Amino acid sequence: MSVFAALDVSQDETAICVVDQDGIILAEAKVPTCPDAIADWLTERAEGLERVGMETGPLAVWLWNALMARQIPVVCLDARHANGVLKMMPNKTDRHDARGLAQIVRTGWFKAVQIKSHDAYVNRALLTARDALVGMRVRLENEVRGLLKTFGVMFGKRVGGFKRRAEEIIERELAVAPELVPIFEALMQARRDILARIAALDSRIRAIAKCHATVRLLMTAPGVGPITAMAVVAAFDDADRFRKSSSAAAYLGLTPRRYESGEISRNGRVSRRGDGFTRKCLYEAANAIFCRNLGGPRLRSWARAIAERTGPRKAKVALARKLAVTLHAMWRTNTPLREAAMA
Repeated sequence: MSVFAALDVSQDETAICVVDQDGIILAEAKVPTCPDAIADWLTERAEGLERVGMETGPLAVWLWNALMARQIPVVCLDARHANGVLKMMPNKTDRHDARGLAQIVRTGWFKAVQIKSHDAYVNRALLTARDALVGMRVRLENEVRGLLKTFGVMFGKRVGGFKRRAEEIIERELAVAPELVPIFEALMQARRDILARIAALDSRIRAIAKCHATVRLLMTAPGVGPITAMAVVAAFDDADRFRKSSSAAAYLGLTPRRYESGEISRNGRVSRRGDGFTRKCLYEAANAIFCRNLGGPRLRSWARAIAERTGPRKAKVALARKLAVTLHAMWRTNTPLREAAMA
């Protein structure tokens, strides 16, 4: 007899529920969130186990890899899809969530999430760390500007960039308030340290891009640098996971929502589902193509024709969507961009 199981994973404990093919609960328990403990419990109490399901989450990648190594047939469920079922239950507990997930796994009414390769997660961690450092730098610069306004000093813009202007203010305009100098010197030192770490990660990204054939291939597209190319490779991981390149844009949340009911039928804004960092990188690449002469005259002309009808913002989103489709097609066919052949 086939049986099905589900895991409701938390940091300390995991609730497990096992049901048969008719949906009858056979066993329930809470075990430590440890691959050995979960695998041992399932092996002892779930004979004929056909499928084990768990939602996506912070621990999903680690548990999926560890359980697969222990010959447990585990699948990862889209948390948004599973939540549509679980929210119908009147009481939310770990035990009830495990029961609901077990029924979803039994019926097959779920969307499986692909766990990417180890290299994809490593590259994504590198890009995420750099993005976090860039955010810290921006927050520090804004903090410097905001604190100076309190004392009537306008930062403004000067030739030489942020560093030169900050040094000028510390040496001259704060001379009347020397007690403020250590505060702003500390902020500037923190900014210098962060810039050094960003430069080190940038060097690492360039080294990986130089050795990675797919990243180099995607960088032949206009506006696409090593960060955008690595983000796309880390997001897709395998070009064959999409049968059509147009599905790649939907995967990144760059296609409009659709609502249809009776006589009502309309398209909404883009869904913004999926990898937000990769979507942001593609939008920045589209903005560079649209606003600057970085190559891609056909793409730029195509986007500007859309801008005349709907405005530049929607045109850039449409161009980002076209870039996602184009990059996937380039990867799948292993062909550099030939813009003259583009429609």
